[in-house]
Amino acid sequence: MKTLSIAISDVEYSKFGITNNILSFSDFVDMVSRELMKKNLEAAVLSAEKNGLSSMTMDDITAEVQAVRNNAKGNN
Repeated sequence: MKTLSIAISDVEYSKFGITNNILSFSDFVDMVSRELMKKNLEAAVLSAEKNGLSSMTMDDITAEVQAVRNNAKGNN
């Protein structure tokens, strides 16, 4: 087994809720993945708000999905 040393700031250490100085690689990947997903979700929400999509109801979304499906069927 190989050991990899990564230096992070105290702020990042606290932000990620790290409680142990030794992590498995899969735990590290999980932590980074969760942070990336969070940032991507925040970007998606901002984009939706900017483009007026955040006010769509579930019925609006369902209608949009159905319209795309109907259009796809018509192009086959």
